[in-house]
Order: sequence, then structure tokens, then C-alpha cells
Amino acid sequence: MVAIIKTGHSLHKVFYYNENKVKERVAECIGAGNYPIDVDKMGVTVKLNRFLKQLELNENVKRNSVHISINFDPSENYSKEKLLDIADTYMEKIGFSQQPYLVYQHHDSGHAHIHLVSINVQRDGTRIDMQNIGKNRSEPARKEIEERFGLVRAQSNKNSPDFQLKPIISGKIQYGRSESKKAITNVLAQVLSSYKYTSLPQLNAVLKQYNVLADRGNEDSRMFKAKGLMYRILDENGKPVGVPIKASLFYNKPTLKFLEEKFASNTKNEVSDIRRVKNAIDMAFLRTKISLKELVQLLEKEGINTVFRKNAEGLLYGITYVDHTTKCVFNGSTLGKQYSAKAIEERCASINPAEQKMTNLVSEKLHEITFETPKAEIMASLFGDDFIDNKYVGSSTIMGQLAEMLTQAEQTANYLPYELRNKKKKRRGQSNNR
Repeated sequence: MVAIIKTGHSLHKVFYYNENKVKERVAECIGAGNYPIDVDKMGVTVKLNRFLKQLELNENVKRNSVHISINFDPSENYSKEKLLDIADTYMEKIGFSQQPYLVYQHHDSGHAHIHLVSINVQRDGTRIDMQNIGKNRSEPARKEIEERFGLVRAQSNKNSPDFQLKPIISGKIQYGRSESKKAITNVLAQVLSSYKYTSLPQLNAVLKQYNVLADRGNEDSRMFKAKGLMYRILDENGKPVGVPIKASLFYNKPTLKFLEEKFASNTKNEVSDIRRVKNAIDMAFLRTKISLKELVQLLEKEGINTVFRKNAEGLLYGITYVDHTTKCVFNGSTLGKQYSAKAIEERCASINPAEQKMTNLVSEKLHEITFETPKAEIMASLFGDDFIDNKYVGSSTIMGQLAEMLTQAEQTANYLPYELRNKKKKRRGQSNNR
């Protein structure tokens, strides 16, 4: 059993999230606590007004809604009566036994789970302290309930693949609304808050690693003009399958408006993050001639996925790098002209024999070079004494860029530990003994 507690500013949002599930016939309200009549005799208005009346006792409480999900192991399938017993016991253990609450059983995922909707304003108008409630109350309650009701313990599934983000394999899920939504929700929960993306194509470059697509439709479509957004499952060939799901139907509302706010907040990228991707690409070319496919494989070993964008004729027009180590996403042109789609395609297509010869030489001698090695010695070691006249060491070539990188003084500082870079010099004449 796993219990997740969330508080919020909008009771209406939490309440109607669950009631809309009931309308869609993927959930049902199976019970209520501290309501005057049975749940099957209550309409939507009665359910909501019970909460609103009690909230009026203390309008200073801003985060007044409490939304709890209790999730069970996929092997567990309990009756409504047992689920209600578990819900009542849990609410008692966390100090909500006197609060009004509703219990919803959801059927839109591959495991049994219930949602509890409540408020944290008590009958006397005081507020229930929610700080550290997960650690101090929920965790002990979970362990006791697992023991009392004979539930599968959460600890035993800690390392289960179900708890890890992994690419969705089309053969393992049943395409249809419920299974698609479960799979997409899992991916969005991990990607939207973790990765730094500044556009929809960049976000899709990440989502496609998990066979998910954020789709606005064609530019002529009503959805596109209305700034709508849908999420879709992709098959192994990158083709949409199953039923598309509106962004507004997900709990966190990952709509286009929401994403545009994320784009604006993700505009800043650290120089070190950019340099990591550029260096990985440059090092991939420090070998014999490679193809685009080989480049992709080499970057994958560094935790970097490469996503190519092609037009209807199959011509490459864009490239995006997804660094899963730093959680950053970069367009090729952002890194520099030589990392754009056109430049990468040209670098893979052909390498000048003379430059290839020098590339091999660099590969052989690179291990002999340190940041203490004098510039002249580096250049002579790599390119010979006449390197200045060599047209393959120009600033626009890979060799020239490598030479510049190795001989720039500021690069040395970037690779030194902070403590070594900021040691104070002793004042002249300062005595060692005081």
C-alpha cells in the first residue's frame, strides 16, 4: 500500500476531478465520512456544500483542500467494503476521523486505488496541521494497516520495475483510454518537472524517448487554433496508436498554457551543461569516419539521446540533443553552427583525408597532454612545427576548435577545484611564526 497526500488552494478542483471521473464511468463514490445521509442518496451539490459550510468557519486557511490517494499492489483486488474499512482506519490514524470526507474508487489504471477528498478546517474552526503529516502520521498508519488487513507491503516493491520510469513497450499495454492514460501520466509526472525544455518540439524530443507525444494537431485544425493539446501513445515505429487524451483530463492539467509557462521558466541553461554535450559530440568524431547511426550510439553511451526532425520528403532539417544526465534539452543550432543538423550530416558524410589523418594523430597523442603543457608544445605535438600554415587547423575545423579548447587559459580554471582556484597568496614578508 502506498499513500500520497496533497493539499491545495482549490477544493472545487479536487472535488470535480473525482466527480468528473464518476461521470466518465471510470470511478464511483463508494462512501463518505461524517455526512448526514448515505452517499448513494446525495447529489453533487450536497456533497460539495458539506465541505464549503465547514470551510466558512475559518476563511483564513488558504490551503484548505486535502486529496489523498491510496494505492494497492496490482495483485490485490478488494471489495468495496474492505476498501471503505481501510479508508476509515487510515483517516482515523492521521487525525481526520471527525472530518467530512468522500471515498472514490477509481478504475482507470492497472492497480486498485482509492481517492479521499477532505478539508483541514475542523468543526471549531481550527486548522489541522499538515506539516510532516506524511512522515509523522501517514507512514505509521500505512504500516499498521498493511499488518491489520494483510496487504502487500510497500517496501517489498521498492525496487519493482513498476516504480521506475522506463520506455513504454507497445506490446505490454492494452491500447484504450484507461491504460493509455495510466502510461502517459507516469511519464508526464517524471518529465514535466525534471527536464529543461523551451518549446513543444524540445519537450516532444524527451517524451518520444518514452513513446509519448504532445500533439497540437495540424495548423488548420480547430484544436490548433483553439490552443488545444492532446497526449498520445506511440508505437515502436513512432506512429500514434490508441485513443488520444485531452490535456485537461489529466489531474495536473498539462495544457498548452501550462507548458508555455514552463518554456518561459526554462530559458536559462548553465554553460557547463552546454559544454558537456558539445564535448561529447566532438569526442565522438575523434575516431575513424562515423555514420549518423554510429554517432547516435556513441552519444547514447554518454547518456545523450539524439532526435532528428525530418520533413515529409524525409530530408533532415533539425536535430535535438536530450541529455538525461543534466536533464537539459538543446537544439543543435543553440550549441553552435557546427552542431546543427546540416553540419552534423556533413561531418558524418565525409571527412577530408588530411583532416582524418590529423584526427587519428590527436587520438594517439591526447593522453600525453595536460593543462600544464605549454601551448607551443601542444601545438607542435599535435600538428608539427609548421602547424600555422596547415589549412586543416583553422578555427572552423574540428582540429582547430580542439586546439583552441586545449590551449585556452580559462578552460584550465573551469576544471580546477574551487578550493585550488581561490587560495590566497601569502603577503611578502609575512612571518611563518606569530
